[in-house]
Amino acid sequence: MKLVRIETFCTKYTGLVRAVSDTGATGWGQVSAYHADISCLILHRQVAPHALGREISPPPFDDLCDLIFEREHKFPGSYLCRAAGGLDTALWDMQGKLAGKSVCELLGGKPRPLRVYASSMRRDISPKNEAARFLRLRDECGFDAFKFRIGKECGRGEDEYPGRTEEIIPLMRRKLGEDAALLADANSCYPPKKAVEIGRMLEDNGVCHFEEPCPYWMPHWTKEVADALDIDVTGGEQDCDLALWRYLTGGRAMDVAQPDICYVGGMSRALRVAEMAHAAGMPLTPHAANLSLVTVFTLHLMGGALPNAGPYVEFSIEDENYYPWQYGIYDGIPKAKDGKVMIPDSPGWGVQIRENWLSRAQYQKSELSS
Repeated sequence: MKLVRIETFCTKYTGLVRAVSDTGATGWGQVSAYHADISCLILHRQVAPHALGREISPPPFDDLCDLIFEREHKFPGSYLCRAAGGLDTALWDMQGKLAGKSVCELLGGKPRPLRVYASSMRRDISPKNEAARFLRLRDECGFDAFKFRIGKECGRGEDEYPGRTEEIIPLMRRKLGEDAALLADANSCYPPKKAVEIGRMLEDNGVCHFEEPCPYWMPHWTKEVADALDIDVTGGEQDCDLALWRYLTGGRAMDVAQPDICYVGGMSRALRVAEMAHAAGMPLTPHAANLSLVTVFTLHLMGGALPNAGPYVEFSIEDENYYPWQYGIYDGIPKAKDGKVMIPDSPGWGVQIRENWLSRAQYQKSELSS
């Protein structure tokens, strides 16, 4: 069975990929969100020429992934990973459909409800209103774990506004109670000394997870913070270079690995990161910050018999007003109930792409010449 056509359907924010074999088998994947139209262009220009005509082997698709990155060795960066991941995830869907199994089952797992944490993306919300939102979602959806934002994104040590971080950390514990698991995300805000200071405050309030405390491109700073604190220091969402992941895991630059399946180059490469993390005794809690297909991919990965799967999956709580582009793409969008989300159990990713979304998207295809 050979790959003969790659199709993309994209907007500025979202890009879906359909892979087609010479037998007529198909599968759906997704390039990474944000500037997805650029990622789709790269998929056709720098991924498709190396993939079309290739035999589709059983997953994981490590040999094909390696071939693409070898042939495009002068372009080892994020965009190639974001594009290649679209093809890789489409091939996983194809294989699941051919086998009559969910991707979770291909990975040795079983579809079931997984615990999720309510993940806020907002810093433009007051601590008081954020706590009220979490309490409402706790009562409506049963969440018992919550992630809030501290500092300023890539903030050079500054807060979103003065005093917000110092206010939100103790407030969350008071409002949500002692039993709630609390996570905090600094999004590359702090230099090490300040990160340790904030980390001590998080520890004093029983927060269990301190995400990306330092600029992610300074991993030695993150290691310095991880070595100084008892709280789990986490990161890796932006990191797409497998050589860097060998350093991050082997050198214990953090306590918990958080690859993003779409950023790192697909499910196959995410599994390699998971193996590196497992060898280092490090749990995996992937980044999945929107409700496009990346959350579906992540549910399958975390339910797929990973020996080092962390205790929960990230689940965005932002609605159509904040991320309008993440809705209307597919039927079967995950819903939280009793603090858990069901892994789709139909073959492949287990979701149905909406034709009305496809009809509005920009279409492009690459085909194997006869």
